[in-house]
Amino acid sequence: MAHRLRLLKTGAHDACFNMGLDEAVLEAVSAGKSEPTLRLYAWTPAAVSIGYFQGLKEEVDEAACAERGVDVVRRITGGGAVFHQKEITYSIVLPEGHALAPASILKSYELICGGVIAGLGHLDVPSTFAPINDIVSGGKKVSGNAQTRKHHCLLQHGTVLLDVDVDLMFTILKVPVEKAKGKLIEEVKARVSGLRGLLGREVPYTDAEEAMIVGFAEALGLELVPDEPTKAELARAAELAGSRFGSAEWTGKR
Repeated sequence: MAHRLRLLKTGAHDACFNMGLDEAVLEAVSAGKSEPTLRLYAWTPAAVSIGYFQGLKEEVDEAACAERGVDVVRRITGGGAVFHQKEITYSIVLPEGHALAPASILKSYELICGGVIAGLGHLDVPSTFAPINDIVSGGKKVSGNAQTRKHHCLLQHGTVLLDVDVDLMFTILKVPVEKAKGKLIEEVKARVSGLRGLLGREVPYTDAEEAMIVGFAEALGLELVPDEPTKAELARAAELAGSRFGSAEWTGKR
């Protein structure tokens, strides 16, 4: 029997709204006001999201971000700093006890990432799960994923890189003192790739979006029902974008 999930295709928004809407959906699903949800989205302008436990000043060159018009936001999920530019992002929200939300964090990552892997297959990109939360193709990382469990729900979100500008990424992310920047950039170029680098051609966002929809439906046995965020979710997302994700106190809390 297929698992029914609401499908939200919300397009490109700024970082604070994107993180606000992820949490607003989480709250709505937790309260039983919305069905379990798969959301697909993008970021404009480009942004850096830092993990919940990271130190802002240790990870991000805020002046370089301001100079280049790059947003900075702190996620509610853990993990490392991520530069969001040319990519598609998904988030999935499931209540505790759902068949697709096993208690084991590793198993849940592997299960949900199966949707991304199937989607990549539809783009002619064979890939595999690399524990604990990455997806690799040809030995290169193409997707990173992060998860939190709160309000008796699982929220997992992750990215698929359509293209990646490693040089730009390291003008706005700080490099550990012991690593020479040039050496680190070469290392990252050797182990991270966007779909453009793997396929030798550009993959339009709409093509990636359709592939992810088909991949998630196939791999997770989903009945995806196209929908729009509710008025309450949009209002809560805007509230969170301003009061939390857009606040210097939240972003710089560590």
